[in-house]
Amino acid sequence: MMPSSPRRPESPGRRRFLAGLGALLLATGLGLRPGPAAASLDPSRLRQSMQRLYGQQGLSTLEAWFSLLERLRGVPLQNQLREVNDFFNRRVRWVDDIDNWGHEDFWATPLETMGRGQGDCEDYSIAKYITLKQLGVPGSQLRMIYVRARIGRSQITQAHMVLGWYETAAAEPLILDNLVPSITPGGQRTDLDPLFSFNSQGLWAGGSTESRADPLARLSRWRNVIDRMREQGFI
Repeated sequence: MMPSSPRRPESPGRRRFLAGLGALLLATGLGLRPGPAAASLDPSRLRQSMQRLYGQQGLSTLEAWFSLLERLRGVPLQNQLREVNDFFNRRVRWVDDIDNWGHEDFWATPLETMGRGQGDCEDYSIAKYITLKQLGVPGSQLRMIYVRARIGRSQITQAHMVLGWYETAAAEPLILDNLVPSITPGGQRTDLDPLFSFNSQGLWAGGSTESRADPLARLSRWRNVIDRMREQGFI
């Protein structure tokens, strides 16, 4: 049985979250392979890439990821979401891009994130997205969501990215996040103000985005991630 948000009167938080993700702005067609089939990979090439780039420690994490995929194939979606979220939240240490890569805004492939064992919010979200697609979760039900996140009880906000699972295109998403370990409906995440969301099929946005959160600039980084994934062994 697939998880879904409980039936309840529409809350201000739910309305805010859905409004922030708005309508389809652009159909991108940025997929690992055409058509609705689950993403594929070349385990031999991935092992070679990991060994060359990150050595035995990275290879050990990759083998744990292969084992995760094998164990979760065919299990209920709720279990897949929870265990994929936990796998990366526990194994990847949060590190800012400038310290990890020497760049202000670098998006890593899942292999690079697992190889280093560290990354930032985009890296967590991308790794979870690709892993769930490997398990056969339709890409149309997954979106990376760019948000403003309020820190603690203060009014300070920072750019952040989470992964959302959507039962339908217009549904309230369930949020997979590296900051909050539990998977919760978007409307309950009152600390998050959504700006736009995207996946390999399109870009969605509401009525308010900031220049520093330019969606098209993010799609350019996403295209670069996909190109590197292909080189590393994702098909």
